[in-house]
Amino acid sequence: MVLLLTRNDVESVLQMKDCIDAMENAFSEMANGTAKLPLRINIMAPKGLAAYMPAYLQGMNALACKVVTAYKENPKKYNLPTILGKVLLQDPDTGDVISIMDGGYLTAMRTGAASGLATKYLAREDENQVAGIFGAGIQGESQLWAVYEARSLSKALVYDIDADNAQKFADKMSKKLNISVEPVNSSEEILGADIVCTATTAITPIFDGGKIQPGCHINGIGSHMPKARELDTVTIQRSLLIADSREGCLAEAGDIMIPLQEGAITEDIIHAELGEIVTGKAQGRTSPEQISLFKSVGLAIQDAATAKLVYDKAKAMGVGKEVEI
Repeated sequence: MVLLLTRNDVESVLQMKDCIDAMENAFSEMANGTAKLPLRINIMAPKGLAAYMPAYLQGMNALACKVVTAYKENPKKYNLPTILGKVLLQDPDTGDVISIMDGGYLTAMRTGAASGLATKYLAREDENQVAGIFGAGIQGESQLWAVYEARSLSKALVYDIDADNAQKFADKMSKKLNISVEPVNSSEEILGADIVCTATTAITPIFDGGKIQPGCHINGIGSHMPKARELDTVTIQRSLLIADSREGCLAEAGDIMIPLQEGAITEDIIHAELGEIVTGKAQGRTSPEQISLFKSVGLAIQDAATAKLVYDKAKAMGVGKEVEI
């Protein structure tokens, strides 16, 4: 039997704090060598990107493959999210598919959770910090939720090229998190925040890296293609750069690949992988003034770990529909 889980099913069982814990286990496995993680297979279709992402986590007993797409025209033309996906979860003992679940919300949550984990280990630990979010979509929502779980926030700021979207985001997230969330009119207003998350579909830099405040922590998650970047060269040069995966970022992250091609940086700009920070194999922030940057292209271990978490919780709660295929 295969457990079918709709988006509503996934939303009903998946909480950010649990997802951050799952990311901690997944990145630890990656650093300790118990994860199998091929590079994602990307296909550029006429109107967007299709990616195929398999992974296995030995310690978590999680084997899965996600099919995910990024189609920028979806919201306006089809009333669909930019990011869509489905996850196949398998039984590692038999190889049989035991669950098929919606991957759109799962992708947003696991991406936010990775930033939450990075924030936990890299951001300053001051009380009453301010978070700044670029991008008022579902990914921006999960980024703010994750940062809220990882640090004490007094308020949050959001900037989006669509002012109406920014206001809707502020209203929704103020109510959800019970903190003040304010829309702002320029990218520069975001750069005064203690923790900055970039969650846009931009293909060129969205702010001037020379204006980032000392001590800021940045989660850069929106761009994941070689010719696209949200972060400029100065941002990369000024930051302690932590990657979700060295191999992945050097193959897919335009934020890093473009400065490399310019000759502005070398590959050793990547200080460590997140799993190495989590397991203590590498040191993170060394001073309150240091700018830290987590660059993520998204890894299949995140999907496998989250899918296993969702499946286990759904089975325990009686959520979903069992079918024979």
